[in-house]
This record gives sequence, C-alpha cells and structure tokens, in this order.
Amino acid sequence: MKAISKIFSLTSVPNLFWSAPTPLSFKPPLQSVLFLFLGLMIFGFGHAILFGSNFGVSPWMVLAQGFVVQFGIGIGLSIILVSFAVLLFWIPLKEKPGIGTFINFFVVAAVIEITLPYIPYQTENLLKLVQVFIAILVIGLGGSIYLIANLGPGPRDGLMTGLSKKTRIPMAYVRNFLEISVVVFGWSLGGTANSISIESSRVERNEFGKSYLNWFRGLS
Repeated sequence: MKAISKIFSLTSVPNLFWSAPTPLSFKPPLQSVLFLFLGLMIFGFGHAILFGSNFGVSPWMVLAQGFVVQFGIGIGLSIILVSFAVLLFWIPLKEKPGIGTFINFFVVAAVIEITLPYIPYQTENLLKLVQVFIAILVIGLGGSIYLIANLGPGPRDGLMTGLSKKTRIPMAYVRNFLEISVVVFGWSLGGTANSISIESSRVERNEFGKSYLNWFRGLS
C-alpha cells in the first residue's frame, strides 16, 4: 500500500536532464526542445486514439469538435483556433507564454490531423473502453514528458493557473469549472460529450499523469 501511495502522490514536476532552466527561455537547451516535441507528439497521438474510440473526448477537444461541426473546418485547424482564443484571455491575466506554449498547440493539432485517419474507429462498447484506456495511458505519458521539459504551459493550463492566481480560487476548482464549461459549450455546438469527457481528463492528470512523473523522478 505504501508503494501505491508513493506512486500516486506528487507535489512538483521532477527536474531531469531535459528540463530547461527556466520556462520563459527563448534559447532553451536542444534536449529540452527535442523532448518537448517528443512529448507533444505522443500527447497528440493519444488524443487521436481517444477520438477514434468514438466514446467521448477530453473537454477542450469537445469544444474543438463543436467548431468542426459548425464551421466545417479540420480538427487540427479547430484546435489551433481554440488555442489562440484561449491565449487572448492570458492578456488581462498578465500570463507570460514560453516557447512551449506556442509549439504546444501547433504540434498537437498537426499530429491529431495526420494520425487520426489511421486510428481504428470503434463501434463496440468493449473495444471503445479499451481504446479509451490506451488513449489515457498515452496522453499521460506524453503530457509528463513535455511538462518536464519546462518550456512554458499550454494555453489551457496557463488560463487555469492565471485565473487561480487572479481569483485566489484553488486550481482544482478553476480547472473543473473551465472543463465543465467548455464541455457544455462544445456539446451545444455539436461536439461529442459524455462522462468520459470529464473522467478522462481527471484520470489522465491525477492518476496516470502523477504515476508517470513519479516514475521519471525515480530515473533522476
């Protein structure tokens, strides 16, 4: 039980050999950039797998799906537009982007757009659940790798932390409010939303994400 407790307890992102010394560096170490790209590619591929499960997607992807339905654009372009829109909210919050902030959504959008046609599209519930589980594992791994690179938060994470600092409301509550809001809005636009949309995000961040980060910490 102590081993399990250790795996799922995390208070900070580990600092490893590919971690940049500062998230606001515009001349980061090469290995930080390479691992940032690697993590984001794995992260985007995980989201493509989740799309293919046909069993719900993560909250912000529900919103991106809604824009696809409403405007007839590709999912990659929709993700980029949503990300730019989120960045506009950084201005009144006085959040500062890093190089990883912009690389984040371009790489994730491109990977999803390129790989999605090759992902199995499931129709049976058991296979849907299996694919959701695989997707969450992959997303958690990719997210951990790019977080450790320490090159700036993605647009959505920056919005969450900025709102939390501005309102002094704990980040967990801010994140839940944002994710529920975008799921409802995305669903109203035609995105696919269900309990998986909220649960996948929670499990990816809290369970698998912490497990991966603790595993990487053990390598340091």
